[in-house]
Amino acid sequence: MFKLCERSSTMVLSADATMVLLAAGLIFLLALLLGVWKYRQMAVSAEHVAHPYVDIAHRAALLYSFATLLLAAFVELSDWPPPVDLAAAGIVIFFFVAAIGSYVYHGWRRDTDNQRRHPVRGTGLFMVALMVGEIGGFAVLLAGFVRAQLW
Repeated sequence: MFKLCERSSTMVLSADATMVLLAAGLIFLLALLLGVWKYRQMAVSAEHVAHPYVDIAHRAALLYSFATLLLAAFVELSDWPPPVDLAAAGIVIFFFVAAIGSYVYHGWRRDTDNQRRHPVRGTGLFMVALMVGEIGGFAVLLAGFVRAQLW
């Protein structure tokens, strides 16, 4: 029923897509490690729950790892030069990792269950930069894909 075949030696990803795929793998590994931290907190908590930001960090890392896989596909199928694709994906990945980092920070400190309740200075500006960076970076990759595949 299933046919086994040899791994094709002709399929080689571009260097920029390979780097983004590596980032996806590293973010996924981080998610798995954060899952251990979450489980440990659940195991020792009287309520059997982790701190909200430990839970958020774990879930965000899982979601961002798969979102980064999507970025890798768009990088591979884009018509832009590799430095453009890598910069666009890199900006998005930077903000993914920065968001996870902020969740880890609050989970480690156990200082809040809502970072917007008492935001630190610069939070609003960071959020605007995050939105522009993530949306803009992906829009560049999407435009490169459309140009290559649909034009």
